[in-house]
Amino acid sequence: MDIEVTYIIRAILVGLGATLIMDLWALFLKHSFNILSLNYCFVGRWFCHMPTGTFRHANIVAATQKQFECTVGWVSHYLIGAGFALVLVILAPSWLERPTLLPALLLGIGTVTIPFLIMQPSFGFGVAAAKTPNPTQMRLRSLMTHAVFGIGLYLCALLLNLVLEGYA
Repeated sequence: MDIEVTYIIRAILVGLGATLIMDLWALFLKHSFNILSLNYCFVGRWFCHMPTGTFRHANIVAATQKQFECTVGWVSHYLIGAGFALVLVILAPSWLERPTLLPALLLGIGTVTIPFLIMQPSFGFGVAAAKTPNPTQMRLRSLMTHAVFGIGLYLCALLLNLVLEGYA
């Protein structure tokens, strides 16, 4: 297999793993502290409304439900995580071979700009959740979740390297 294709596949696997770690973090928060995470069905609803020209909603919760929105939302969530890992590998090409925490953590924290500036306003929640009942809490939860994603990128890259070394 071509080395670039192998590198892309490795980056995608790291992104999928990091997204899973982020979801496990959300489950921990839910079961330990009753803190709910984003409902990815709303992400799917947002994407499913786009073909009809609707990109912004007054309130995504009240928007018309769409067929397969939950599936679309969850698949999108994991594809976005894989995409962010590809961005990290493009920005730091040798990172996959020698992963360090700082670049992964910085990218993870940096990805919070997407929900703050694109998704939350498009859902009707305002920039950085400004229109939600407790914007500071929402912002901190988003920041913490995206930091966990960054840590997940690092851990998954380490794990993948260990697995690959076992096969070398």
